[in-house]
Amino acid sequence: MSRKEYAMSTETAPVPAAPTKKATEPEILTGSGAILRSLENLGVTDVFGLPGGAIMPFYDELMSSTGIRHILVRHEQGAGHAAEGYASSTGRLGVCIATSGPGATNLVTAIADAYMDSVPLLAITGQVFSTLMGSDAFQEVDISGITMPITKHSFLVTRPEDVPATIAAAYHIATTGRPGPVLVDVTKDCQQNSAPFIWPPKVDLPGYRPVVKAHGKQTLAAAQMLAEAKRPVLYVGGGVIRAKASAELLELAELVGAPVVTTLMARGAFPDSNRLNLGMPGMHGTVPAVLAIQESDLLISLGARFDDRVTGKPSEFAPNAKVVHVDIDPAEISKIRLADVPIVGDAKDVIADLTTAFRDAVATTPSDLTVWWERLDLLRARYPLGYDEPEDGLLSPQYVIERIGQITGPEAIYASGVGQHQMWAAQFIKYERPNAWLNSGGAGTMGYGVPAAMGAKVAEPERTVWAIDGDGCFQMTNQELATCTINKIPIKVAIINNSSLGMVRQWQ
Repeated sequence: MSRKEYAMSTETAPVPAAPTKKATEPEILTGSGAILRSLENLGVTDVFGLPGGAIMPFYDELMSSTGIRHILVRHEQGAGHAAEGYASSTGRLGVCIATSGPGATNLVTAIADAYMDSVPLLAITGQVFSTLMGSDAFQEVDISGITMPITKHSFLVTRPEDVPATIAAAYHIATTGRPGPVLVDVTKDCQQNSAPFIWPPKVDLPGYRPVVKAHGKQTLAAAQMLAEAKRPVLYVGGGVIRAKASAELLELAELVGAPVVTTLMARGAFPDSNRLNLGMPGMHGTVPAVLAIQESDLLISLGARFDDRVTGKPSEFAPNAKVVHVDIDPAEISKIRLADVPIVGDAKDVIADLTTAFRDAVATTPSDLTVWWERLDLLRARYPLGYDEPEDGLLSPQYVIERIGQITGPEAIYASGVGQHQMWAAQFIKYERPNAWLNSGGAGTMGYGVPAAMGAKVAEPERTVWAIDGDGCFQMTNQELATCTINKIPIKVAIINNSSLGMVRQWQ
């Protein structure tokens, strides 16, 4: 099955009930009014966008809304990343809006970023009149075609009567299974014309049936392997956060007593203060985490995709380990590393079932990891996470980032750009809860940090939100500070300025 047919989070998200207003006849709305009403029905309260000619009819409707706040950004890429930050800090859908042509193409980077990191995102774009499509009209771009490889699905809507069902379907696809971006492209005449507004009682999409409940036989096999293992490791990816499965993970880990490693996208899925946490694996990870994987005899992969930044050469990764791979997207299982026990299902449900099955398994096969932990504790003592102080007496960037985390605390949200500062923020800030760490993992998008922090602050106004950026990343999207000022969105920004593209220089 392709990635588009599956989406790592919850079971089918219910479409909210239709408005309680009694009516014998459906209300007649313009296509623009139908878009607005659909978003309101879905509980959307904040959107990020930039108007233009092809989306103007919808903006006329949006400006009259009392239930949805619109944040006018300085660049459409900022709207996309802000919607990502909104979604990643809450688990709710993020919404961004742009006009046709260059407005829509300016969203492409953020859409690709959301696709790589499984972020639930709805991108609504305007399109030229349907009668002009294919004529190279002013600002005409086939944005649904352009984004086809980087969305879970893309819709082109030309009739106002199709708007409610399309927006409901887009929400359903973006937020269920493995989350991801969905694009809805709406022609200008569709926005202007009118039709009865009929909200679908449910969303039923042939061919889209994300598998949520894992096969019991596979879960029992994984539990038995875990009970018999002498050197197990729980390899945790971002799918655990998307599935809201951190509590279930903590219960399983403490029951098993196995070490936990959290990938870049999973920082905060398991508390850093917990004695079982070995830190981050991979090329930017801790020595104990890397060696634990390499010396393991069983790798329980939970919502992780065996990214090349973690595995290096797949043939040399955890060479003596059997692999249990849990993922809601069957396309990820055995894509990089062959799974001995593949488990397709929602991480929250699978971990809960695995915990129950493990309790039964250890009743007949007692597990003793004493020798394994002696080895791991030796590695932790020998290779602590640290950094060298600059010889010129200046503060090291690692120290500055570490102090930001210590002073602000674990209840804050930290968004980063991409580069050295990103890895230092992942390493030296202590994360105790999910959705506290926002970054561009799969795409590695410079310029993500400031707009993502802005979106997170809109979603979580009571939390302190930091954007930790490099001087290179900051120059790409710093115009969104004006958006923050105008809209009273008080984020904090730390710029790690080395007057260079530090990661590039490091590689060179």
